[in-house]
Amino acid sequence: MKLKTIVKSLLVIVLLVAAAVYSLNAAFVATVDKPVAESPRYYDGVFHNDFTFESFSWEKLYAAVKRQQTEVVVDDKPSKTLPMIPVTRESLDAIADDELRIVKLGHSSILIKAYGKYLLIDPMFSDRASPFGFFGPERFQPTPIALDDLPPIDTILVSHNHYDHLDKASIKALIAKTEHFMVPLGVDGDLRKWGVDSSRISTFDWWQEQKTSLGEFVFTPSQHFSGRGLTDRDKTLWGSWVITLGGKRIFFSGDSGYFEGFKEIGKRYGPFDLTMIENGAYNVDWRYVHMFPEQSVQAHLDLQGKVMLPIHNGTFDLSFHSWYDPLEKVSVAADKHQVTLSTPVVGEVFAVGEAVSTRWWQQYM
Repeated sequence: MKLKTIVKSLLVIVLLVAAAVYSLNAAFVATVDKPVAESPRYYDGVFHNDFTFESFSWEKLYAAVKRQQTEVVVDDKPSKTLPMIPVTRESLDAIADDELRIVKLGHSSILIKAYGKYLLIDPMFSDRASPFGFFGPERFQPTPIALDDLPPIDTILVSHNHYDHLDKASIKALIAKTEHFMVPLGVDGDLRKWGVDSSRISTFDWWQEQKTSLGEFVFTPSQHFSGRGLTDRDKTLWGSWVITLGGKRIFFSGDSGYFEGFKEIGKRYGPFDLTMIENGAYNVDWRYVHMFPEQSVQAHLDLQGKVMLPIHNGTFDLSFHSWYDPLEKVSVAADKHQVTLSTPVVGEVFAVGEAVSTRWWQQYM
């Protein structure tokens, strides 16, 4: 057995044992809040998608671990330093307060400056998408701005509690500079444990809306799952976000398999000036909970989107494709369907409705 395979095996074993310990500890302290218990999606002790499929089994877990140990992926990580535009507090402050601007921070983390205030979606600033700092999927490049350099944040939105979307270290570091947190049902339990006061947290079921002085926020469905260990599977909700700011409509998919819900969201809230759609970490075994690039483009069309920003790619090695495969394939699919695709480098600032369409990754393949 090759040394790399032995190391992978040991890391998987340690991760599974640690996850079990985390889950067992969580099981002893977990309580079901009234809003969770009253959700029509919550029954038999867990949340459910509208479409039923077998999303977990010990056989599938074993197969995934075996595949992770043995399968060789070409170019799973970049061989060159990827491009990035540094973001500073000064450059953010220089954006006029009557403008709406987007900054891609890497993976699914998005910073929005909306008319003088800042929103942060799925902040993930840690080096690894893992409960541990010493192993797990590692970033290809740092974020374009450090946590300490971020301006005061009006609202943080979270799509679900997986480690690459709900990062404990990032949340704890942002508590002092964030006014409000909007999260799916059940995720507030983690935030409270990490030091966020309940008065600063709003929890959402699917289709629930909230208006603020800044705009309107709606938590909409996705087809995914939740869990941070082995025994807390689907104990908290997952979903997507519809954000309306100054008359501009933005959609953030979170993680999702392709499903009919995109058409319903588009019918209720579209058209969208910008859709931020998951495009990465796909393979046939995860076809119900992650989209292939062609499906990501179809979701954009279902949503009645004008400009599509592919997210959830180019930052972590989370599946069995090359690091650039999502961007290459989504570009082909977008061209086929005449979709306006925006592919900025990390740190690039752009306006809602604007398409940054350079295929920067091709010179790093």
